[in-house]
Amino acid sequence: MVGYIFTALGVLVVAYLIGSVSFAVIFSKIFTGKDVRDEGSGNAGATNTLRTVGVLPGILTFVFDALKGFAACIIGKTVFSYLYTTSANEIFTPAYGAYLCCVVVMLGHIFPLFFGFKGGKAVACSVGTFAVCCPIAIILGLIGFAVSLLVCKIVSLSSLVATIIVVGASVTYQFFAEQVNYNIIPVIVLSIVAGAIVFIKHKDNIIRLARGTEQKITSKK
Repeated sequence: MVGYIFTALGVLVVAYLIGSVSFAVIFSKIFTGKDVRDEGSGNAGATNTLRTVGVLPGILTFVFDALKGFAACIIGKTVFSYLYTTSANEIFTPAYGAYLCCVVVMLGHIFPLFFGFKGGKAVACSVGTFAVCCPIAIILGLIGFAVSLLVCKIVSLSSLVATIIVVGASVTYQFFAEQVNYNIIPVIVLSIVAGAIVFIKHKDNIIRLARGTEQKITSKK
């Protein structure tokens, strides 16, 4: 049993290390030689990269951040599936592995070991994680993001709207999906934690939204 636990912990370490690869910094340095964290909002994310470095590096940052979230959760789900099959212990339920890695890879993105623990807000990363954890939730979330962005033209607000939709859909899915045969409480808690992480990282944006000073994508600034 000890070996199984260490394997599970090892998966979480891998998820954190994957999250610690800051593609915003990597692509900004490749394209401009500068660190995106010294530009614009100072956030190592796709939006700030798009605004301060360029469209292509911004798109690449989003794609690779989403892919690292996807990869971490696939690894978590796969390894936990193996552990569950060989141990028959419910603590290694594959969904638990996916959702645990979801939270951990997001934390790695926000506090990257390889980049001085100064990362992004984990929005793009969470797209990849929930594509594994709950695909229907991320589909609904992306639709909500697109609609909100078309209406308000504010990326941060649209990200928060999408986060609420994704977490709400993920939680709702646990109650109504027929194939769920595990204790849903850990998954619900981890879903809420993932959403809370995004909201906490957007605290400054929330303040600006409340003041009506948050930047829109159409702003010349």
